Amino acid sequence: MNRRHFLISAGATGLVAATGVTAFALTRTPTAALAPWAEAAAAQPDPRRFVLNHAVLAPNPHNRQPWIVELTGPLTMTLWCDLDRRLPQTDPHDRQILIGLACFTEMAAIAATAIGYRLEVEAFPAGEPGPRLDQRPIAHWRLVREAGLAADPLFQQIPQRRSTKRPFDMARPVPATGIAALEILSTDTIRVAAVTDPGRVGMVRDLTWSAWQIEAATKRTHMESVNLMRIGRREIEANPDGISLGGPFLEGLSLIGQLSREQLADPASSASRQGADMYRTMLAAAPAYLTVVASDESRVGTFAAGRAYLRANLTVAALGLCLHPVSQALQEFPEMDGPRARLDALLGTGAPRRLHMLARLGYGPAVPQTPRWPASTRIRTA
Repeated sequence: MNRRHFLISAGATGLVAATGVTAFALTRTPTAALAPWAEAAAAQPDPRRFVLNHAVLAPNPHNRQPWIVELTGPLTMTLWCDLDRRLPQTDPHDRQILIGLACFTEMAAIAATAIGYRLEVEAFPAGEPGPRLDQRPIAHWRLVREAGLAADPLFQQIPQRRSTKRPFDMARPVPATGIAALEILSTDTIRVAAVTDPGRVGMVRDLTWSAWQIEAATKRTHMESVNLMRIGRREIEANPDGISLGGPFLEGLSLIGQLSREQLADPASSASRQGADMYRTMLAAAPAYLTVVASDESRVGTFAAGRAYLRANLTVAALGLCLHPVSQALQEFPEMDGPRARLDALLGTGAPRRLHMLARLGYGPAVPQTPRWPASTRIRTA
């Protein structure tokens, strides 16, 4: 630990000690923001609300939770994109947002099987959107009762699903059985695969760090993230979305003036430099990568890729592995053109194919659940 980090840590520790270590720590958990995880486990007589209570736990970019669901009938729903929850700087074509909506859909489909329903999904019923998502619906859903339908085995993994933003164990390679379990998720149009060759892993690792630096050094893309940061329990519970910076240590830094949005916006600040060091260490600890590639660049292909990624995320949880999306190099803003082209050349994923997801894959530590808006706040009635 360097001297600057030591002094900041000591200051935060002093604050915690002054208020009582246990008392301070126990009051920093954003309990209300985590309530949707418990709500998903509760009995729910309405099958639509049962599947939605699970769907809101799906992974999505910057935890924007860009979904709105209209209850159109006793067993039918329409999924829309909340256009105010997009990421116009880092995701100018709403590709990543659509992947999040697809993950939401697949989570709903998996949950439906647990109560004896099959979820029929009609994607883009009013046609595919153009350069950006628009007011047209993303999908129509219909719950169909099916006698004897077994619950999808991945349903049990929903409470364990995480995006593990921590260094992975470089001494533990991903087993071949794990790779095989992921590869069988591929379909005629979607290829789920892993990068495990040490040489290519090293090159991908370097590209992910270069891409992270580009996003952080480009003011408009960096500020998009900074503006979505929720610092401390109060901010997280007021807006249980975006990038959560919580817990006793980080909240302690905030209270003594060592962590603020202004500091995070300044690349020369101590907070920014330490954040960069943290990400450099984390991105370097990647023994393997998961990739999800569509056979074309259509919106239908993007939607299918998102559904496949959700299944991969749950499969990883079942295998005792961890996954962390590192998709900066896939972003479509101009400054990222170079890394994206180099990554496509390295992985053989250039046009007409489209690499939609790149994620670190390996063994990592347990991490907490992330905040969510309750499903009830994402529902509207017809």
